[in-house]
Amino acid sequence: MASENSISALPSAAHPMANPGYGKRGTPDQDPLRRDSFAHLPLRARYIAGFIDALPEHSAIDAKTLAKEQPLYGQAAVRSALNELSVAGHLRRVRRLSDPGTASGTTRWVIHTYWSRIARSDEWWARFLDGDVPEPERKQERRPARTDAYRRLAQLGLRDPRLTLSAADCTALEAAATEWLAREPDPQVFAQAMTGGLPSTVHSPRAFVATRLRDKLPPHRIRITPTAPPPAPRALMECTECGRPGRPEALPGGLCRGCRL
Repeated sequence: MASENSISALPSAAHPMANPGYGKRGTPDQDPLRRDSFAHLPLRARYIAGFIDALPEHSAIDAKTLAKEQPLYGQAAVRSALNELSVAGHLRRVRRLSDPGTASGTTRWVIHTYWSRIARSDEWWARFLDGDVPEPERKQERRPARTDAYRRLAQLGLRDPRLTLSAADCTALEAAATEWLAREPDPQVFAQAMTGGLPSTVHSPRAFVATRLRDKLPPHRIRITPTAPPPAPRALMECTECGRPGRPEALPGGLCRGCRL
């Protein structure tokens, strides 16, 4: 049985890293770590939460690795703790469709495990899954309002790290993106136009996005046409327990119906 003193156990510097593109991924607008950050959790989940939180980005945080790298809990107990962390809003597994490979031209799904020191709501995770970084659930009145164009530019890095823009970049490109969205307001169309078919290396994300904003600017709409069907989702939530994919509304607390029973 874990004791209160063992809650402060930290991972070793040699904790395994996941394969490139996998492993622990942070979420925006985190609070500083406090002594009571995970005090609302049961003892076992509190211990695993502190262990995961101390790990660097892209560390392996699957049940098998976590069971091996900490001394208190085996795989079954770690798996149960991960479910508790998912229900509490600290963790989500997301299945994302990667871009076609340059050689084979095929697509594949990759699994990302997102970690939040703050307990997030199901609604927050649903918006995050769709590429819309929600405003902080607390202290919103202290943050300056941003235009939709600025937010869409800032979110490009979530869809593909090669297009990660700085705040200065987003400000410089904001006017061009505003004009783009005025002609075609669908955020999915905008994101696909900016991130589709990227070269293997983008040396200057700001210059690259500026070129695409100019070259792929939609024409002015002359008449109203029927709305095209929405594109197939590029990301699905995964049940933390069994890995079954689904939309966020079908996985409250990050668990499917069978695993919640």
